[in-house]
Amino acid sequence: MSYLVQEIAAEVIRSTSRDKPADTALREVLKQTRNLAPFDATEVSKTVFLYYRWHGWLRDERGGVEGKMRLALRLAERFRANPASVPIAELRVKAVPAWTAEQMEVSDDWLRSLQREPKLWLRVKRGQASSLMDKLPGTHVSPTFPEALVYEGETDLFKTPEFQAGEFEIQDISSQAVGVFCNPKPGETWWDACAGEGGKLLHLSDLMQNKGLIWASDRAAWRLQKLKRRTARAKAFNYRAAFWDGGAKLPTKTKFDGVLVDAPCSGVGTWQRNPHARWTTTTEDVKELAEVQKRLLTNVAMSVKPGGKLIYSVCTLTRAETSEVAEAFNRMHPEFAPLALPDFQSNGRALPSAATLTIWPQDLGGNGMFVTAWQRKKS
Repeated sequence: MSYLVQEIAAEVIRSTSRDKPADTALREVLKQTRNLAPFDATEVSKTVFLYYRWHGWLRDERGGVEGKMRLALRLAERFRANPASVPIAELRVKAVPAWTAEQMEVSDDWLRSLQREPKLWLRVKRGQASSLMDKLPGTHVSPTFPEALVYEGETDLFKTPEFQAGEFEIQDISSQAVGVFCNPKPGETWWDACAGEGGKLLHLSDLMQNKGLIWASDRAAWRLQKLKRRTARAKAFNYRAAFWDGGAKLPTKTKFDGVLVDAPCSGVGTWQRNPHARWTTTTEDVKELAEVQKRLLTNVAMSVKPGGKLIYSVCTLTRAETSEVAEAFNRMHPEFAPLALPDFQSNGRALPSAATLTIWPQDLGGNGMFVTAWQRKKS
């Protein structure tokens, strides 16, 4: 770690807070730092996230941020060389906040996965994986999904002609799984109710071969503007965007073949990629978001046509936001029946078809994700 990288990373860490996540602080500081080489910018990002990945070991250490960063680097190198060098008992106390054990299953495998460097996943347009691998060194296809590629190169992906031409998106493999589970067909009408910046919408559009129609809504207008730019680059034109605040007044009276509610959540499933969130997320966040998730599902339910699908996904692993939300919907909406998700492979083993599925980071090497599906009864 060079002196320059150390100084900039320390500045980022000092500016983070609950209200300013590490990724936001990174963008601000790097934008203000002129003439920083791309390699150094990457090293700054890695150092900041590594610091928070090992933050539980650093809290009681004396000295400044710079010394703690160096300790985090040593801990990471030791763990990379031999994961068993960090005892599970130590991981349980230092890798995650204490409240997680009350809210979810905390397994040994999950704890170890949190301390590993995350993989960078790409989603390629249908049938173009081989072509992209030839053009983009450092890519490797996933054994789970043919359009999911791991990228291990050093090129700035955003500057590649393939990215500018819309040949691929940067999208976590677990997020890609959600699109596969939706299984939309060309010509159908879908609603991506919490579309955000459009990652899953672009996948739905590709699966639908740009045919049919997808409504995209979000409560933040700036996200819909970013979605508009992304869809233009990806040449995804079968969508219509509309503001929706998540309330009972819906953006359209359309009845849909499928509705995806990729709901706002606590993000526990992203703690490997976003370790700063481990130390800012609270049980109060989990409880508040669980109520939001239940309301969203209830509000969209009437938009599903008879025989249509309702898919609920969250990149979190707490019971309050996953199984308990699904159970509450089952009680409140007898007009829906659980719908088995498509067959799924995890680490070479087939998972039995079920209406709910939890993908752990150690399963695919991506984020943690919970997905459940229903079908509106035809009678």
